[in-house]
Order: sequence, then structure tokens, then C-alpha cells
Amino acid sequence: MKKLISLLSLVVAFAVAAPVFAQSQGSADTNMQILRDKIKADKKLLVAANMDLTEAEGKAFWPIYDSYQKDLAGLNKRTLDLIVAYADAWNNDKLTDAVAGKLIKEMVAIEQAEGAMRKRQADKLVKAIPAKKAARYLQIESKIRAVIKYDLASQIPLAE
Repeated sequence: MKKLISLLSLVVAFAVAAPVFAQSQGSADTNMQILRDKIKADKKLLVAANMDLTEAEGKAFWPIYDSYQKDLAGLNKRTLDLIVAYADAWNNDKLTDAVAGKLIKEMVAIEQAEGAMRKRQADKLVKAIPAKKAARYLQIESKIRAVIKYDLASQIPLAE
């Protein structure tokens, strides 16, 4: 559990830092990629340490995990784009009802896509590994995403 808390702290730091560093150029881009790679590796180690997979389960689990991470990266990109669009509108006093309506549609679409993705992955997991281990993995992912969402929500101002 301590490992999970440490990783969650790192993931939150990355989630907060990513938009700031994403606007920089040159070596900052390289540093950001190094940070992303480190977080991915640390997350995979955390999952491995908490899953207690047999060799056969691991062979079935890790391709599903990698696929899930790829899908999550796509959702994270959409979420970041949404946050940047909201921040731009909010910072420039251009958050009209029309803009807010578009942002709401994208927010709901992202949440629906995440739910559908989680269902697809859950279906694959329970076919590949014991259901209790599938549940454990989905809990780990859920906790990480909850911490990230909480941190983002605490930093994003309400629409005025």
C-alpha cells in the first residue's frame, strides 16, 4: 500500500506538471518524456508488485495491461486538450455559453469513452486471469485515476 501511495503522489505531480511543461521547448520536452517513461515504468513495477501473478497469468495479463495503458494515454490526451481549451477560454474571458456547451459535450464523451474502455478491458481481464486478480488490477487503476482527477479538480476553477 505504501508503494501505491508513493506512485500516486508521483502520478499527481506528473499530472500537475504536464500542462506547464508541455508549453516549454527543447530540453524541457526531453525531460518531460523522461518523466513520462519513468512514471510508466514505476507504475508497471507497482502493478507487478501488487498483482501476485503466476507466470501463466502474467503472460495473459501484460498484453492486456499494455493495451489498457495505450488506451488511457489517448484519453489522457483528450482530457489535457479539454483542460487547455477550458483554461484558454477562462483566462481570456471567452467562456461563453456556446463554448461551455462544447466543453461539456467533450467532457461527457471522454467519460463515456473511459467507461466503455474500462468495460472492454474488464471483460478481457476476467477471461485471462482470475476474477479477484482482475478486480485488484481495476482497483489499482481506479485509485490512480481518482487521485489524478481529484488533484485536477482542486486546481481547475469553476466556470463563472
